[in-house]
This record gives sequence, structure tokens and C-alpha cells, in this order.
Amino acid sequence: MMLITADRVLVDSDTYLEDGAVLTDGETITAVGPREEVSRQAVPDTEHISFSGTVVPGLIDAHVHLIFDGSPDPAAVLHATDEELLGQMRRRAEQLLHTGVTTARDLGDRNGLAFRVAREIEAGSLSGPRILAAGTPATPPGGHCYFLGGEVSGETEARDLVRRNATAGAAVIKVMTSGGGLTKDGPRSWESQFSPEELHALVDEAHSAGLPVAAHAHGADAITEAVGAGVDTLEHCTWMTETGFDLRRDVLQRIIDRNIAVSVTVSPHWRMLPKVFGEERAALMFDQVKQMVEAGANIIIGTDAGVQRTGFDGLPGALTFYAHLGIPNSMILDMATHRAAEALGVGEVTGRIALGYRADLLFVDGDPLQDLQALQRVRTVVSAGRRHEQE
Repeated sequence: MMLITADRVLVDSDTYLEDGAVLTDGETITAVGPREEVSRQAVPDTEHISFSGTVVPGLIDAHVHLIFDGSPDPAAVLHATDEELLGQMRRRAEQLLHTGVTTARDLGDRNGLAFRVAREIEAGSLSGPRILAAGTPATPPGGHCYFLGGEVSGETEARDLVRRNATAGAAVIKVMTSGGGLTKDGPRSWESQFSPEELHALVDEAHSAGLPVAAHAHGADAITEAVGAGVDTLEHCTWMTETGFDLRRDVLQRIIDRNIAVSVTVSPHWRMLPKVFGEERAALMFDQVKQMVEAGANIIIGTDAGVQRTGFDGLPGALTFYAHLGIPNSMILDMATHRAAEALGVGEVTGRIALGYRADLLFVDGDPLQDLQALQRVRTVVSAGRRHEQE
């Protein structure tokens, strides 16, 4: 057992338990409450951690790619062997954990390597967050990330890929409904990649297997098509067209009505976007996110860690983007914890500090409800009841 006492324990969206305590047994939280009350429930040999800062739920990154290295050309790493890549992926998983991420959704790798990393973490032989892995993403021949091995054409091949990923241990199915910048010789980001029939077949097969579908969707047309097919989460959701952006209010309302979660995958280097895209274009991109939040869309936090210049230590820095938009810190923390957990299908297991939940906890100096920078001052991470001290 482990008894954790702290100045503040975040027990709800904007509610601290002052001078609180959390008691764990194995990987499960068995008590949360005032320090004196919970301390009485601890047995004599319970490990006691006394902390002077704030304890919050472990963070959730809803969109990472452990297979990529965050370099200017991440796809270049695919020249490595599977065993070489596996070693690199293990190190990246550890880096995520030490940043405070206790659950991460890996949305595309090669040859099921992320499944292997996930199993090693689950078995306790590797330190890292719980990994919810998609395996090989579906894409048309020559489509976005075709080099990961998921090229399919037609409804039958789309269904077959879903079945293979499900058998291998997928927690989610990933489909590339539009092109993307990582694939230089593929369709452009605003271009759709699948027919409605192919998308419907893929979603139907995934749902029949009890798996959600995450749709890579930059283009406004691809977003519309993905929503029509019944996907469960939208990744990026930038509403691109060949000439600009087109946030379609009717489609956004369907996203809200169906509670399709939107992971807009903001890089921790978001302040550089005006230099990359131009001031006017970046301002439009920022404003679209704000409009989606204000309309009531279920926004969750993803960083796309692994793609160009996006490392595996950036989620706390990425959160400052949402503060820049004027979103309250309490809502931002929700987006990175229990709201993300619910969208990823693990909302009854993690994302909260509550009785019966998994002991996924983050110890930080300061008060993140007042200052998000506190999340960058990590002192200890507890993942599934296992304690990991910062070096």
C-alpha cells in the first residue's frame, strides 16, 4: 500500500481537497479524503509519501507515434530494423511517462511494434504510460503514411486490415481519411483518400469488433466524410481546403451532437506556427479551434509526438496553446485527463483521482489551476500504482 499526502489533491474539474490524501493498494486507489481520515486507513507497513505541492491525475496524450523520432524527416527512421525501432520506442515511452503522461494513444506504427511496447509496460518490464495502440493505419495505395504497411483498396481489404489489427491487440483503429504533410509524395492534406463505401465498411468492421475509429482528417471534405461514416474521434480537424479553411457549421454541430471527440494535435512549438504558415493563416487556424471549443465540441489533448520537430516531452507545453485562446485552466486540465479518458474508452478506469480508479497520479510544484507552468515542474509520477521519481 502507498499513502500519499499533499497540500492539494485535484478531485474534480476545479476542486482541490486541501491537506488531502490518497491511499493506493497495488494499482488501485482505495481511499481519497482528508489527510487525517485517510491516514487512519493505512496499515503499519504502508509506504508514506508526503508532498508539499499538488497531486493531479496523470496526463493523457491522445495522439502519439512512438515509431517516429520527431526529427525534420521522421519517416527516415523507418530504414531501421524492427528491433532498432523497438529500442527507440521504449525510450520514448519512458520519456512520455517522466513528462507526466500516464496514458497515451499510439495512432500508427509498423509491424505491430507499439503492441509489443504496450505489453511490456503492462507486464511491468518497461516503464511507460499505458499505451492504447492502433497498429497499422489504413490508407489507400500511395496514401498518407503508406510506408507503414497499411495500404488497402476497396471494402474487403479495409475490413481485412481491421480484423488483422484487432487480432494483434489493437485498442483503436486508425484510418487516414485525408492526406498529410508527413508523406511528401502522397495526397495533399486537404484531399480525401477513401470513398464513402470504404469508410463505412471500415467503421462497421471496427465497431463490430468493439473498437473505436480514429480518423486522421485535415480536409473539410474528409472531416465531413468521416463524420458521415460514424468515426469516434477526429484527429487534427483543421478544416483545410485547397484555398484555405472551411469550418462547416452544420458538420460541427453533428460532431457535437454525436459527441465525436476532436484531438486537434497542437505541438508544444505552436508559437512557431505563424512563421511556418504565415500570420493570417495561423490566426485562422487558432480561431477555428476557439470556435470549436465555444460551440461545445469535445476537445481532447493530443500532441502528434513523433512527427516533425515534436518530441515526447511536450504535452505540458502544448497545453499553453489553449490558455492562449482564453480557455480556463480547469477546462484544459479536464481536456488532458478525464475528458480524454472518456473519449478513449477508459473513463471508468483513469483520468480522475477517485475511489476504484487506477492510481495514475502526477506530483507537481505549484498550483496548475492558477499556473499551467506548474505541470512542467514534475516531481513524481505514479502510473498504475508504480512510483517513478524524476531524475
